[in-house]
Amino acid sequence: MADDLGDEWWENQPAAASSPDMLLSKSLWCTEKLGIHAATELSGGEEGGDTEMTQQDTVPVPEKTQQPTECFLTQAKEPKAEDSRKTRKWKKKKISDILAKSEPKPGTPEDLQKLIRDHYSSSRSVIELDELHLPDSCFLKANDLTHSLSSYLKEICPKWVKLRKTHNEKKSVLMLVLCSSAIRALELIRSLTAFRGDAKVMKLFAKHIKVQEQIKLLEKRVTHLGVGTPGRIKELVKQDGLNLNPLKFLVFDWNWRDQKLRRMMDIPEIRKEVFELLEMGVFSLCKSDSLKLGLF
Repeated sequence: MADDLGDEWWENQPAAASSPDMLLSKSLWCTEKLGIHAATELSGGEEGGDTEMTQQDTVPVPEKTQQPTECFLTQAKEPKAEDSRKTRKWKKKKISDILAKSEPKPGTPEDLQKLIRDHYSSSRSVIELDELHLPDSCFLKANDLTHSLSSYLKEICPKWVKLRKTHNEKKSVLMLVLCSSAIRALELIRSLTAFRGDAKVMKLFAKHIKVQEQIKLLEKRVTHLGVGTPGRIKELVKQDGLNLNPLKFLVFDWNWRDQKLRRMMDIPEIRKEVFELLEMGVFSLCKSDSLKLGLF
């Protein structure tokens, strides 16, 4: 069609129809989806005639023509879900961080009573909790953080020399010191020199010592004082290797803290074993007023 008109067709077009601005306005349009598409049909012709142009005859659009700025609306980039989770992630506080900021306070009998209530509150009735309440008379004076172990034991047990001379029962001890680890037990035994005198002291922990070997030692000789972990002492009582009835003093290594600033009763595994040991006769001995509890 357009080829039949000859070269004069372009020259005879009106100035307004053949201008680049008019061709651009007819060939480009902005869609609602913020895109730009080329026009597929253009209609035009000489004045007084109807001439159609096919898609092949569409006038080419200049490549470097500046596009309308209103067609390029940008959309704000939403933050990814992963980025938002990273910014909202809080650092979990450790118990060592909390204890590091707190001032060390000496343990009191009320602290032990509270731990007993909290431990059994979910599994015992109100009446049973009242039965587990320890009388105030069974508690000795607690350490005020000024004593060594020897000086503290001398204060709570001034008649130790006479007491140990009258003790002659095997498979038993007069005094038990509970601590959190074997290393701590060795430290406490070394610090007992000024208190122990001629008393026989036995290590009651699991490290490098089998429970059967400890049972044989308890059966073989009279032992006055035992220092160890609640887990091993509980196992000795369970296997009838240690009798708690002659026990007169049970001392908790309450105030000492490990490298993570945890006290013995701050460690869930140790705390659980302590309460299991208390159920093996300690509660009844305290209520009968034959056993005294101390917090070092």
